[in-house]
Formats: sequence, structure tokens, C-alpha cells
Amino acid sequence: MSNFYLESFKTFFKIGLFTLGGGYAMIPIIESEVVDKKKWVSKEDFLDIIAIAQSCPGVLAINVSVFIGYKLKKAVFTSLGTALPSFLIILAIAMFFHQFEDNKVVAAIFRGIRPAVVALIAVPTFKLGKSAKITLTNCWIPIAGALAIWLLGVSPILVILVAGIGGYVYGK
Repeated sequence: MSNFYLESFKTFFKIGLFTLGGGYAMIPIIESEVVDKKKWVSKEDFLDIIAIAQSCPGVLAINVSVFIGYKLKKAVFTSLGTALPSFLIILAIAMFFHQFEDNKVVAAIFRGIRPAVVALIAVPTFKLGKSAKITLTNCWIPIAGALAIWLLGVSPILVILVAGIGGYVYGK
């Protein structure tokens, strides 16, 4: 196996192993590794990959790793690297969960991790908003979309369709 195949697997394995909070929490770490350190993709390509990965069905982190891997012609290694740590951790938890499910220390640890995960999700949200050129004049659009989904129970698919049609009409 080529050294680059192993390097791409190890990079995404490390990302998958040390990121709590799911795909959105992984975005800044993937960006740091893939864009800033390794320079495998440009910042512009990375933002496009995030946008495409969000619009595709499936797990965001896997989608991002597949798209980056596709660009590098190493999709199998990047996606396995991303998924394998979670699989192994969940397997271990499933094997031993009954031994610590009522442990107060474990419950306290998870209560402490939750706010950090929210911060990890907030950072890429603000970065994506900045790169999407969301300003004070158009910030009502994502806010209205989020409120429609959260408070009114509107389908996210409908919000995306309406926003797309609105963008098209506005562009005309």
C-alpha cells in the first residue's frame, strides 16, 4: 500500500478518533488538517465540498471524507479512516455499557462535553456564514429558515426549496 494511501487513512482516522459531536464538529478539524496543514484541497474547494456534503443524504463526516477522498483518488481510505474510530468506540461502549450506565462520574463527563460540542458546531457555522457572505442585510434568511424548522415544524426540504427558488427569483 502506497505511503499516501496510508497517510490519507491515518489523517482521517485521527480526525474520526478525536472529534466528539458529529460531522459539524469535525469541520474545523478537517479544514485544519486537509486545507491548512496538508494542502490537499483549497479553501474554496473545501467550502464547495461542505456545501455538497450537506445537501447529500448520509452522515456529514463520511460525505466530506468521501468527497475529499474522491478528489485525492483515495475515497475508500478517507471514508474508512473517518468511520472506523466511531465504529470501534461504539462497539466498545456497547460491550461495556451495562457496567457504567448509572455511573455518576460518566454522566458528569457527558454533561461537561455537551457545551464544548455546541461550540465546535458553532465555529463552522459562523465560518460558513462568513464565506457565504451572510451580512446584516440578509441574515434574516437563515434565521427565518431555522425558526420555521424549529418553531413551526416546517420540513427542512421545503425550506431549502423555498430558499433556492427565492435565490433564483432574486438573481433574475
